[in-house]
Amino acid sequence: MAFQQLQSQEDLQEFLKKPGKLLLFKHSTVCPISTSAHEQFHAYLQANSDVEAAEVLVREARPVSNEIEEHFQIKHESPQIFLIEDGAVSWHTSHWKITKDAIEQAMK
Repeated sequence: MAFQQLQSQEDLQEFLKKPGKLLLFKHSTVCPISTSAHEQFHAYLQANSDVEAAEVLVREARPVSNEIEEHFQIKHESPQIFLIEDGAVSWHTSHWKITKDAIEQAMK
């Protein structure tokens, strides 16, 4: 699995340059809903080791989280997941809708 934690705006820009489908997860370490979604995200990644994926800890890396909102013009939520293809968001969802099954459907 190609997984990384984005800690800077430079990390984000490098991640977004990667080819193919990219999964980007925004996680709040203090939110129980985010904890559940985080588990679902990692369950998907464990079953799909070839996926390019990254996460942003929104409280610890607020500038990165803000840049995602500004870059894609999608309102910030936490937890939140994005499927990015060719530099554009092709799917996104948040909160309890982040499940392993939902991610699998989006990635088809």
